[in-house]
Amino acid sequence: MEHWDLRTLEVEPHQPKILHSARGEARSILINLPAGEELQDHQVHERAYVVVIDGEVELGGQTGAAGSAAVFDPNERHAAKAISDARLLIVLAPWPGNGHPGARDEVK
Repeated sequence: MEHWDLRTLEVEPHQPKILHSARGEARSILINLPAGEELQDHQVHERAYVVVIDGEVELGGQTGAAGSAAVFDPNERHAAKAISDARLLIVLAPWPGNGHPGARDEVK
């Protein structure tokens, strides 16, 4: 078992911290997003689960405070803007998703 205290774990702004990554399963990332900054509109090949650990963010056109969660389908465009200093946990699954440059097709 691995364990983290997501509220106190050190993570610098603009330097996401990969907590766990298992090929074929999921990748967990902790992000420190200072007030007023954003993860610009983007998409990922995986399903993206976003949990607000601290602070308040605008996510998918809605405001979410600590304890809020959202899920985005693979390739669904999304952005996140910190209304106050925020800490986000992002889980991408399966990792890597279909079409991701790091995904390898199985040879049969």
